[in-house]
Amino acid sequence: MRRACTDATRLPALVRPFSSSGEVQCRAACRSRLNSMSIVRTIDETDFGVTWVMDEPMARASHALAKDGRVWIIDPVDDRDAMAKVAELGEPVAVLQLLDRHNRDCQTIADRLGVPLVVLPDEVKSTPFETIDVVSNPFWKEKALWWKEKRVLVVAESLGNNRGMHYPVESGAGVHIGRRLTPPKNSLGTYLPRHLLFGHGESVHGPEATTALQEAIDRSRRDLPAALIAAPKALISG
Repeated sequence: MRRACTDATRLPALVRPFSSSGEVQCRAACRSRLNSMSIVRTIDETDFGVTWVMDEPMARASHALAKDGRVWIIDPVDDRDAMAKVAELGEPVAVLQLLDRHNRDCQTIADRLGVPLVVLPDEVKSTPFETIDVVSNPFWKEKALWWKEKRVLVVAESLGNNRGMHYPVESGAGVHIGRRLTPPKNSLGTYLPRHLLFGHGESVHGPEATTALQEAIDRSRRDLPAALIAAPKALISG
């Protein structure tokens, strides 16, 4: 599926894919960029932001969280429709990358918006968020975000709702297949979220969010054999 190319000079910076000095350049750049992008499966709008999930086996999920007209964009995959929704939330403040390997389109979007890219933040001053140390070793570095006021927990990788990597329980979350022997119980298990947002897969809202978090951690080791069997088929079939 290809989206029609809109004249980039008429788009606000937040949704403008690239700067252009002319219509021909816009068309060429737009075609190249959009051909490399996946299609959005869902755009989930809440009273605190927007989540968009790509229609692909990895089900990459991105978020924009907003308070008082200020917007923080988390682990984003660039998509014109989703970024148009983000633009409606307010003024972008920063792009936050919560996993060392989640480069995605973080730098591209930060540059386009003229805001800093903050990778693996130790703290996020002047924001409503607390950072959580989830993993830190030579192979895996990950932070999570907790928004206490809204009870929003954002987990980039250790938890998710993707069939291939996370084998979620019925309530909607699973532990990453690479962490099932060492689930993030100490770092995440004490939180009681009402909104559980992931780096892969659709979010879980309402009372089910805490249930999903607790069940995923509790079943992590028990479900490892089934997760290993299910992963190849899920990633191939999407």
